[in-house]
Amino acid sequence: MTDDELQTLIEEATADYAIGDNEAALTKLARATAAAPASFEAWHALAEVNFSLRRLDAALAAAERAHALRPGDLFINTTLSRIWMERGDKARAEHFGAQAKIGSWKDQLKNPAPPDAGGLR
Repeated sequence: MTDDELQTLIEEATADYAIGDNEAALTKLARATAAAPASFEAWHALAEVNFSLRRLDAALAAAERAHALRPGDLFINTTLSRIWMERGDKARAEHFGAQAKIGSWKDQLKNPAPPDAGGLR
């Protein structure tokens, strides 16, 4: 599967999920993760769809695969925080929430916001 085909498959799965065709979305994401097990985007999408369907074990498994690929990613740390909170593990939820904040701060340091043009002169 080419990168473009993989991206198209993930986008189609996302569209399926958005219109309520959850099984089609899960099937496509399973194909994506099988074809490209190193695809962070496919694992993260699979985690998010499973989380929204309250399939917490499957969501956690997919999120952990995505996290292994990009441990510093703001979004996967946020996803893991939400999953752990729903599973009732506040300590783990807080750990991943803190990792997400650290990732956010790093992004802000790399890409500072432009000065406010409407501020005091």
